[in-house]
Amino acid sequence: MFRLDGKVAAVTGAAKGMGAAIATTFAEAGAQVFLLDVDEEGIAETAAAITGAGGEATALPCNVADQVQVEAVYADIADRAGQLSLLVNNAGIAHIGTAVETSEDDFDRVFAVNGKGVYNCLKAGIPHLLAAGGGAILNMGSAASIRGVPERFAYSMSKGAVLSMTYSVAMDYIDQNIRCNAIAPSRVHTPFVDGFIREHYPGREEEVFSQLEKKHPIGRLAAPREVAALALYLCSDEAGFVTGCLYPFDGGYLYLKP
Repeated sequence: MFRLDGKVAAVTGAAKGMGAAIATTFAEAGAQVFLLDVDEEGIAETAAAITGAGGEATALPCNVADQVQVEAVYADIADRAGQLSLLVNNAGIAHIGTAVETSEDDFDRVFAVNGKGVYNCLKAGIPHLLAAGGGAILNMGSAASIRGVPERFAYSMSKGAVLSMTYSVAMDYIDQNIRCNAIAPSRVHTPFVDGFIREHYPGREEEVFSQLEKKHPIGRLAAPREVAALALYLCSDEAGFVTGCLYPFDGGYLYLKP
């Protein structure tokens, strides 16, 4: 079960964290994986680790906010692999601030990656999925698109857009053998989280990390490979009846926290 033999997957934001874990897990399940990220060194290292373990992976530098670049990268994937079966839109950036504290530049920057970046990959990737006879799309949403999170105005807005695009794509392509789902994680322990805490809460890293853990009734943050396991299911043939769904991945944060 949950094999991806013969599948070709594109994973954005694949240099580190959840994206790297998803790409690695897909390769272990037999997929040919293309890793997309602006972090050229990061995707090269992740691709090397995958191929060193016997998987098939290719690093392709890509800024998902640049539509021309995205179109070219997806055309390159189709030329190299002959098809595209799976599309994982994971690339994203964060921002702290209320509506009043969020500048226009900050708003545009967050939406360019988290919102437009998903749109660009959908626009570029879906024609290749159609040419292959269908496939699966997985968008990385957030618990912040469901529940209010303090000082995350722009980020929450962008992830709300991801959720809406997920439903729209699932509806538009359900008759063309394309499934589209989303995962809504709360906090996942990635290098991004560690760096974010260091940058914004210097000297308080352990205190803030402990606070983040305590926000989850389960008592800890998620591990990237746990997210990847759910991504594998949703992109596998075993999830063939699942489309237009948002899967909370939150350690009880959304529905069990008082």
